[in-house]
Amino acid sequence: MLSVKDLSYTFSNEDPSKQILSRVSIDIKTGEFVSVIGTSGSGKSTLFKLIAGLLEPIEGQIQINGKQCDKRLGKVGYMPQKDLLLPWRTVMDNILLPIELVKENKKQKMVEIREWLTRFGLSEYENAYPHELSGGMRQRVAFLRTLMTGRDLLLLDEPFGALDSMTKRKMHSWLLELWGELQKTVLFITHDLEEAILLSDRIYLLPSDSSQIIQEVKINLPRPRSSNFIYQSEFIEMRKELERLIHDEG
Repeated sequence: MLSVKDLSYTFSNEDPSKQILSRVSIDIKTGEFVSVIGTSGSGKSTLFKLIAGLLEPIEGQIQINGKQCDKRLGKVGYMPQKDLLLPWRTVMDNILLPIELVKENKKQKMVEIREWLTRFGLSEYENAYPHELSGGMRQRVAFLRTLMTGRDLLLLDEPFGALDSMTKRKMHSWLLELWGELQKTVLFITHDLEEAILLSDRIYLLPSDSSQIIQEVKINLPRPRSSNFIYQSEFIEMRKELERLIHDEG
């Protein structure tokens, strides 16, 4: 589904040696759920913006479905850290935004969106504005808007980072169930190690020093998973291993 080879990027045109990312390579198979973790400043969000086509690498290749993608805008569904719901638009109008951008038939899509709103527990909020929603509701609306892009590859940049622990647990169960049903391919950024282990098939650890190599950790835990997995011995050992890798990397 996604192949990133020797990707490098710098924010400084004057000093290319100050690289945010240096020769990063990752591969994501169709249907996988893969998380990216790393310290602040390691380039996680920059990597997503490069894959989404919002930034252009100074070197390296990005392939989607086996094809080199120089024009990637609109090729993936991208959900940034903040929900970015437009405050002057209702829930329905926010979700319709990607349909409007590609000039699809809005009336036909509204029937589908209403079905999803019911499944997301948001049917009563179709005409509500973002400020009337809780944090978890806003994230569900933002996720549904991302789904409406119709893309099979979804980039989710720390979507639950601002939520309290109880709401986050509910969102984990909700996302796992939805991912299992839709069979989308997900690349997911998080700072939460438990979240990464619970959701993922594999985890990439971006180094804080761009001269270091990226590390990969396979999560050999059975699916389906629930939030109760965090108390199992295998889960605890996996977390210890991730903490050790992060400590050694630091």
